Amino acid sequence: MINVKSEICKLKTVLVHRPGRELENLTPKWLELLLFDDIPWLKAAQEEHDLFVKALKDNGVNVLYLVDLVNESLLSKEILNEFIDEFLFESKIFDSKVLNKVKNYLLKFDTKAMISKMIAGISKEEIKGLKNLSLKYRIDDYPFICDPMPNLYFARDPFSSILNGVTINKMHTNIRARETIFAKYIFKYHPNYKNITRFYDRDLPSSIEGGDILVLNENVLAIGISERTEPEAIEHLSKTLFNKTSINTVIAINLPKLRHFMHLDTVITQVDINKFVVHHDFLNKLNIYVLTKNNEKIKISEKYQTIKSVFSNVLKSPITMIPCGSNNKIASDREQWNDGANTLAISPGVVIAYERNPVTNNLLREHGIKVIEIKSSELARGRGGPRCMSMPLIRN
Repeated sequence: MINVKSEICKLKTVLVHRPGRELENLTPKWLELLLFDDIPWLKAAQEEHDLFVKALKDNGVNVLYLVDLVNESLLSKEILNEFIDEFLFESKIFDSKVLNKVKNYLLKFDTKAMISKMIAGISKEEIKGLKNLSLKYRIDDYPFICDPMPNLYFARDPFSSILNGVTINKMHTNIRARETIFAKYIFKYHPNYKNITRFYDRDLPSSIEGGDILVLNENVLAIGISERTEPEAIEHLSKTLFNKTSINTVIAINLPKLRHFMHLDTVITQVDINKFVVHHDFLNKLNIYVLTKNNEKIKISEKYQTIKSVFSNVLKSPITMIPCGSNNKIASDREQWNDGANTLAISPGVVIAYERNPVTNNLLREHGIKVIEIKSSELARGRGGPRCMSMPLIRN
């Protein structure tokens, strides 16, 4: 079951991925390719993630793990083979001899360990005799035959829950493209999720990522036009939602195409009814496009206004914007970089946030928000916060 009609209603069930050995396959030479700026220490990152999960559970949230759901979706030998073959094809392993070797290697693991291994990545050294099979594998300037997926602990991006359905997203970068295979098999075969409506699919040509999608209510979405989400995808998704759901308005916010503003939820998240925390640069006027249904077509109204003004108008309610880092430009930039604006609301006025952003957290408290702080020395190195690390499945 999927039921997400808000960013702030009480969170009942959420999907996460506990970071694994994929973080230990990050090296300085390949950080940029793998979309990291630094190398987290796995042991501490797992401890911090466990504390994040504990905070969720302590507040009555049912926490599901991605690896468990995928494992529960591989219900037969036929499905397992389909899954492995698709994973290897998208890992760009086409030589039949190499393909057989890698597949046999994966089948030596039990299913759950195999899924974790896929996420961790497979080095060329793990496959015996590989260099003798192909010229490609004699060239050892890149160590992996299957790339690691270190970004997957940001479970928000590969798919999104919208109302009673999902988008299985087309990731913008090739290095993250395979992450959505897991969502595909969950929503194709898992006994509890196989009949969920899909509003977008991973084989569509334009990229869209979950960090850019905010469900403001059962009628309105906000979506970032960002480094990772293309306007064509927003238009396609809007048309589908207008035809199949109660959504009648999509607010598309044009963001700078920069890493530190990579998704909409890195600059703004909702913390309470009509209250948002936002990076100070986004308190000013922006290019914003309001998409609405016009018979069988989409009407696009272009605005040069503040997010506050557009949200107030569309939601028909006054909006309070709480600046990340207060009005201090240095604190704002520092704390936004450390995901001070990326909070996860677990109920109206109650959020989980990184403890490393004291200026923002104290300001939230001054606005009546209860802030549950979690450690983030290692998790934050991946450039994502509590919202990024969580994929709500049910909100009351």
